[in-house]
Amino acid sequence: MSERRRSKAVRNQAALHPTSGDTRAIGQVRRVQLAGQPVDYELIRARRQSIGMEVHLEGLTVRAPRWVTIREIETALSERAEWIVTTLVEWRARRRDVMPREWKSGAQILYRGRDLALDLQPGRSAAIVADLFHLTIAHPAPHDEREVAASVGHWLKQEAWQLVAARVAHYARRITRVKPTVRLSNAKSEWGSCNAKGEIRLNWRLVQLPPALAEYVVAHEVAHLVELNHSTRFWSLVESLLPGHAVLKRELDNWTALLV
Repeated sequence: MSERRRSKAVRNQAALHPTSGDTRAIGQVRRVQLAGQPVDYELIRARRQSIGMEVHLEGLTVRAPRWVTIREIETALSERAEWIVTTLVEWRARRRDVMPREWKSGAQILYRGRDLALDLQPGRSAAIVADLFHLTIAHPAPHDEREVAASVGHWLKQEAWQLVAARVAHYARRITRVKPTVRLSNAKSEWGSCNAKGEIRLNWRLVQLPPALAEYVVAHEVAHLVELNHSTRFWSLVESLLPGHAVLKRELDNWTALLV
């Protein structure tokens, strides 16, 4: 990005969100009976000519013109009740625990797209090793769940940094002379972001995704160093960095529940 474009866009930021929009208005939460069960929905009054519905990770969002009545909106929802309820169930099924609920041997933890079983062992110092089936944790206090959790959390962030830092540098060299600043984030609403200053933030939970999906997120954010938007040129740039990205982009939707 040229200095002229950078200064003009200094307040702009592009981010990879779990839903399709970059920003979302906040509306009124209401409840309606659909297919015999209560369903909460967020109503956003918008400049449009028709009623729009979207089911996503956070639930059901409805956008409607100001002149449309609540009765008309909920009639429209009733007409699509079966689709709404089915899709909400599908989204809820995608939810997964980011971390174990109990830090004990046998508990499951997600790492690089695989569910590994914890194997806690006593050790003089903390050490963690992952294989195909287990996350082996040697720790001075293996029965102290809080200490074990902190140790694993620190290790995951270290693993995430090693994963993303090298890949950002690899992709950035291909498209720009800019050397981006890279930081890990703990965001609850996005996998990554890039701003006009050339700063890239990537969620540490990328280390829990299948490697190909983490690679897509990195390539996506690096492409924003040149195109700080989601234009056709931007997507062409992503494709040049990571051929076949569209399949990965769709598959990422199945993992966005990790952010919540």
